[in-house]
Amino acid sequence: MKNMTIPSCLKQTLLLAGLLIFTAPATVARDYSVGERLPSAPAKSAGKTAPAATPSTTSATTYKEITWDNLMPKNWDPMAPLKGLKLDNLRDGDPRAIEALEKMREAWSNAPIEPALNGARIRLPGFVIPLEKVGDKVSEFLLVPYFGACIHTPPPPSNQIIHVTASKPISGMRTMDTMWVSGVMHAGKVDTEMGQAGYQLKAEVVVPYK
Repeated sequence: MKNMTIPSCLKQTLLLAGLLIFTAPATVARDYSVGERLPSAPAKSAGKTAPAATPSTTSATTYKEITWDNLMPKNWDPMAPLKGLKLDNLRDGDPRAIEALEKMREAWSNAPIEPALNGARIRLPGFVIPLEKVGDKVSEFLLVPYFGACIHTPPPPSNQIIHVTASKPISGMRTMDTMWVSGVMHAGKVDTEMGQAGYQLKAEVVVPYK
């Protein structure tokens, strides 16, 4: 999460960070707005949301379909660093806001993963950020839960970023395309210029989200 800088308007940034984790998605649209998740998400549960699964195009016995909620341990609270901080009372440049943002950045960079997913064969939808590209072929990318993550907004917690290595290069992939990604998940952090991923995924199938 090394590309997260201290902004001039800390209060709004702290609020935005919380909303991007807890806000439900907007209605179906061809063009997504910053912070929007994929459509047809399930109802809120314990304050968190994730993209819903659509009928699998692969065998159910091959990949287990999961949501972004499954990547976060149930007892982990991403907003814990802000507990006790009354954001409405903060002004730009308030040392308490700066300290809170730094604590949140550190906590999110070291966000715990779900150990049960290590070695699991999973299928998950998300937005892509190409990393390794030769011509129009992408062999390495990040998968994130909402539009604009790591680009227009602070990076999500590391347990909400997946570093994906494709089994074979993918043609025509663009930043923030929506994709179903299937493959074998592994625990392990990967630092990239776009954010720190808490998971690695060896992708065997990458298809457009529909």
